[in-house]
Amino acid sequence: MRSRYTAYVRADNDYLRKTWHASTCPPDFGVAVTEAVKWLGLEIKRSQAGGKNDETGTVEFVARYKHAGKATRLHEASRFVREEGRWLYVDGIFPDAKK
Repeated sequence: MRSRYTAYVRADNDYLRKTWHASTCPPDFGVAVTEAVKWLGLEIKRSQAGGKNDETGTVEFVARYKHAGKATRLHEASRFVREEGRWLYVDGIFPDAKK
């Protein structure tokens, strides 16, 4: 999770694509991550599983960023799977989203 956050900070589309599960990675993802976003911090709220012997894991986090002068926070619970020893982002839910 922290390495993916760092990749967002650095606008490292290649790393983000490599760590995104093939079944859910958008084909046009590279255009979404730009240096126009100023990332301000990452807070890990909780994690579930994702240990040395696990094949799946969840990380809930809040990432703060600024875009076009507007401060925003992204609150997500991300799901990961381990394939061939590497953790891959599958998808996430947004706990703050209105239902």
